[in-house]
Amino acid sequence: MRQFILILITTLLGDNPLEAEQMVFQARASELNPNAKEYPAIDFTFGTLEKPLDLQHATVDLDVNPRGQLVIWLMAYKPELFERLNQYGLHAIQPHYANKWFSILCQPEPNDGLARGKVRLEAATGDDISPELDLAKPDGMMERARQFLIWLDQENPEANWAQFLTDDQSAIHWDKVIIAGSSHGSTTAARFAKHQEVARVVMLCGPRDQDQDWQALRSKTPAHRFFGFSHVLDRGWADDHYCRSWELLGLHDFGPVINIDDSKPPFQNTRRLTSNADVNDDAKKAHSAVTPGKASPKNDNDEFIYEDVWEYLFTHPVDEIGIAVPEDASCLKIHPPR
Repeated sequence: MRQFILILITTLLGDNPLEAEQMVFQARASELNPNAKEYPAIDFTFGTLEKPLDLQHATVDLDVNPRGQLVIWLMAYKPELFERLNQYGLHAIQPHYANKWFSILCQPEPNDGLARGKVRLEAATGDDISPELDLAKPDGMMERARQFLIWLDQENPEANWAQFLTDDQSAIHWDKVIIAGSSHGSTTAARFAKHQEVARVVMLCGPRDQDQDWQALRSKTPAHRFFGFSHVLDRGWADDHYCRSWELLGLHDFGPVINIDDSKPPFQNTRRLTSNADVNDDAKKAHSAVTPGKASPKNDNDEFIYEDVWEYLFTHPVDEIGIAVPEDASCLKIHPPR
């Protein structure tokens, strides 16, 4: 079920209409690698020909000056997001990986403060890390992404997907990768970046794992490369989930929490952004609002109000950092005993 789609889109980026010729690719993980397997016990399956669950997406715009970086998105494919990533000059892919285990493993509660993080890391790497998961290497995000890039290089060499692979195509150049996600995906992105150095981490409505301590582990990716954005009505703020994770990651060393409704880029060069834009007091909508899509608020001209924020998160120079601030004394970082 391999597909190639070339579409012409006209999108409004800020105040400037932009015509963009965006290439959209789709390929099933099960077709790209015969060694890929299914794991029904954690709801990690291929689906059917009629309803594939392992369909992966990749997009690029050859009319935009490339930045030489690849976004690996760890959540469901979002056309509105991928359009913007391509407008920024970024290549983007969404690989199929194990991300439906959350209500199945580490239940009814995790064994310790690292348990969920171990599952996340095994889902991302395919390495034997968690005693609760037995994932083979071809089924980790890293290998599925590599196989996808190899196929993309064959199908679309003019887009130079090969730049993200080593010369022998045995590994991904992770120093050229922006690992990103929303919610569950942003949490896995952050955990993976602790283990593997990447160019940048973008965490939309995340990370969570409020009963975990992996956020404080030594990180291969420098802390100033982590960027977070969430809405204040998101339930992740109710129990200090976001403030806790952001501080354990050390993001307070690079600026205060900035409400983007009252600020403009570069937002004091901070790594922690919030918004209280109108979402009809709906916590679920607030959770989704920070990702481009139908839940994200718009202005009177029917334009997304977070355009500048998304561009900042994915393109702000990582070496431009804000002024360190003290930790928030009201933020509960020690979770209740189990």
